Amino acid sequence: MAKRDIQEVNAGSMADIAFLLLIFFLMTTTMDTDTGLTRMLPPPVLDDQEPPPPIRERNVFEVLINAQNQLLVERQPMALSQLRDAAKEFIENPLNLDHLPAKEMVDVPFFGTVPVTTNAVISLQNDRGTQYQMYLAVQNELQAAYTELRDEISRRQFNRPYRDLTSDEQSAVRQIYPQRISEAEPRNFGGRN
Repeated sequence: MAKRDIQEVNAGSMADIAFLLLIFFLMTTTMDTDTGLTRMLPPPVLDDQEPPPPIRERNVFEVLINAQNQLLVERQPMALSQLRDAAKEFIENPLNLDHLPAKEMVDVPFFGTVPVTTNAVISLQNDRGTQYQMYLAVQNELQAAYTELRDEISRRQFNRPYRDLTSDEQSAVRQIYPQRISEAEPRNFGGRN
């Protein structure tokens, strides 16, 4: 039996094809540029304006993250898995407890006059050594607390999740649960630097 010669494949044009495919994918692929955290910052206090009044301690939910990525919530250690429920209880104050934010009666479209914790503020501060993943995980839990509360009240009132409401209905729900997260400048709490 005679051995057949195997023909060589000319690979010279393969590099050109690969280059053209690369150019094609670069030109047709879109990059998502909406990254980062959406936060509305308060307007600066002008020199001729009076500073805002101090916030009462019961209206502030203090969340600290140290350099070892440990949470200190209301001066007590807390697991990340417990943060969402603790934040929801603070924001809603369902039992109208004295150590949680005071409730005020507010006239809200679609709801009528309802008790709302209008002055509730979540204060978030992290150490300079905090890992970014932990910072984002805490942000996600706080955001999820507001999202779940808004979704629960939307389902009770409108029989639909919050995301399916009209813009007017969503605005009314946001009046009941306004998102107020205050972020302080990172600092060193101790631990590694």
